[in-house]
Amino acid sequence: MACFVVPGVEAVVVSAAAIILKKREMKLAAPAHAHSALESEQKKYTWSRKLTWLAALLWGGVLLLAFEHVWHGEVVPWYPFLTAMSNPAAKAEMLHEMATVGVSMAVLVTAAWGAVVAFVSAKVKKAQKAAGEVK
Repeated sequence: MACFVVPGVEAVVVSAAAIILKKREMKLAAPAHAHSALESEQKKYTWSRKLTWLAALLWGGVLLLAFEHVWHGEVVPWYPFLTAMSNPAAKAEMLHEMATVGVSMAVLVTAAWGAVVAFVSAKVKKAQKAAGEVK
């Protein structure tokens, strides 16, 4: 019914955090030459980039689930938008679904992202160590 709302809220928060971090990282990095900035951006896996990966995963899931709910008539283009909101019994079921399915989907996507980030960070660190960049 509305399980996509929980990952949607997480996606909004993560997207905002990624934008804020990217601006902060750009202020701190402010290189002298644009060419070196391009090279350093390609080599670095910053937190803003990692959060952008999470935001992309979340937004993709939210859009797919929202489309599926529209397809099945659970989300409509008129008020109250969620068909469960018009019936008090269905409202309780919707809130339960959001608390169980929505939260578990958000946690699972975030955990998968965390595993990918850990794997990529280990690979990058190993490659940098092999190249002699990290002591």
